[in-house]
Amino acid sequence: KSLAETPLAFHVTVIPESPFLAIPEVSSERREYVPFGWLEPPVVPSNKIIVVDKASFWLFGVISSKMHMAWLRHIGGRLKSDYQYSSGIVYNTFPWPSATPAQTQKIEFLGQAILDARAEYPEATLADLYDPDTMPPNLRRAHKTLDTAIDKLYRPAPFTSDRERVEHLFTLYEKLSSPALAAMAAPRPKRRKTPL
Repeated sequence: KSLAETPLAFHVTVIPESPFLAIPEVSSERREYVPFGWLEPPVVPSNKIIVVDKASFWLFGVISSKMHMAWLRHIGGRLKSDYQYSSGIVYNTFPWPSATPAQTQKIEFLGQAILDARAEYPEATLADLYDPDTMPPNLRRAHKTLDTAIDKLYRPAPFTSDRERVEHLFTLYEKLSSPALAAMAAPRPKRRKTPL
């Protein structure tokens, strides 16, 4: 009833005050890449967007890669058959690569190159740009260059398929999660009963 007193106000809890990275929770299964993007106030994100405030171009570069997309395809949920992105299931469980400052800078540069390629088509929507049948060649090249750089952060030998990528990621995930799983499985000491 209290919300009825201000019917024209936006009743949302996340209203960023600076540019933010928008991660759509649902994206077409036809796309090779989910089109993550930057938005800025006064845009108010809907409940179908995950907001990453103060995100870096490093983060944008990594999640825009084929490696992260392979993880999403295998770990994420589905809405009908479309990809469903979840911060708890996809983002938080993703085994992030290690990188030197120089490698980080390179990924940031390649992430910016993707945004620059998109900017060459100001009249196109992200849906237009990421349609697999009409994706502009320069945008596709920018993604492929980023893919190669991200893959090399995980291992020197190139990956030949998304299956190989996911198998590699699961191996890393197992190593990352095993200490936590071992701690959960360890027997807890029995507490002494104190006499009443």
